[in-house]
Amino acid sequence: MIIIYVIPDIGYYHHARINALCSLDNKTLHMGVLELFSNSGFKEFQFCGSDDRTYEFKHLGLGKLISLSERKKGQSLLNNALDEFHPNVVCIAGWSEWYALATLSWCNQHRIPSIVMSDSTAHDEVRKGWKEAIKRRVISLYSAGLVGGKPHVDYLSALGMPRERIFTSYDVVDNLHFSVGADEARRNADHERTRLTLPPHFFLASNRFIEKKNLPRLLDAYARYRNQAGESAWKLVLLGDGPLKPQLQALIQQHNLSSWVLMPGFKQYDELPAYYGLAGAFIQASTTEQWGLVVNEAMAAGLPVLVSNRCGCAPDLVEEGRNGYTFDPYDVDALAGLMRKIAADDCDREVMGQASREIIARWTPQTFAENLCKAAEAAMNAPRPKANLLDKALLWALMRR
Repeated sequence: MIIIYVIPDIGYYHHARINALCSLDNKTLHMGVLELFSNSGFKEFQFCGSDDRTYEFKHLGLGKLISLSERKKGQSLLNNALDEFHPNVVCIAGWSEWYALATLSWCNQHRIPSIVMSDSTAHDEVRKGWKEAIKRRVISLYSAGLVGGKPHVDYLSALGMPRERIFTSYDVVDNLHFSVGADEARRNADHERTRLTLPPHFFLASNRFIEKKNLPRLLDAYARYRNQAGESAWKLVLLGDGPLKPQLQALIQQHNLSSWVLMPGFKQYDELPAYYGLAGAFIQASTTEQWGLVVNEAMAAGLPVLVSNRCGCAPDLVEEGRNGYTFDPYDVDALAGLMRKIAADDCDREVMGQASREIIARWTPQTFAENLCKAAEAAMNAPRPKANLLDKALLWALMRR
């Protein structure tokens, strides 16, 4: 069975997932990756290493296509590449971008089953009836789905995909990378804290500095926690970079937190485990988040987590009081209260961190690989969707919008 994985650009997350798929004891499985762009535009998703790549790889080098003529050229290159692979099943990352629609169109034209890979939920943005109606028609042309967790299954099912053909664990990370690196940092804590200029106790957040990450409210909540906890308060470390950095710096000054909030900047993949390992707890405060892979990372590193209830991962990964807590991202007082609670002397953070590792052990690249194979089998056994004239016209229009 030849499975082709069509993706804008491969990053560390997808690399680990696909390598796990290739490591399955299945001599009939052949895995190929079709990468469209050079990079997604986000530093954290850029991936350079390929020494341990175990899958066939083809890079189209399309760059970021904008004009209609460039999209037509891109679609032609995409079609030719798919023709060369002769796949039995095609896995498509997302469903709304032109390349996803072009791949779906090719699959329907050649009667090849396709799997939609998505981490969208019903609540990650305002949903409009007419848009949802269009999505239902598009989803009807897929044969199976691979999604994040419970809310993602519910949403894809509501769009018409039969539940028995929807599988979870799309959103996983290389747990071993973060657990091993975090433990190594803890064993050498004094040296690593000095090297990274980190305090003995701190909350950690890791984000792009953009609006949906809700960092201004996180700073407001931290300021309230700091005022209540006094000199015994933990510090706050904000990893990342982005357009809101000047606003965040101004807010830090406004709250007189310059000596309490650290902003080390964006950190590469190999640098991240040490920060997780030395932190006391992790916070993800987003007002909307399809999943939140940084929560996986923190849990694999053995941290208690405070996670916004608007994050798609929260229902599956956060067990209230066991490995962390969820909160309303608009409720600054509630978040400040949880900071006090988790930083308190009577909070057994080691036990909570161990619980995080036990929970995230069910969400691994190996789980992804097993469930993708189940999705591929379900897709091949399902009736082949057939696009009618209206469906073809819809795909044509959506690709050119």
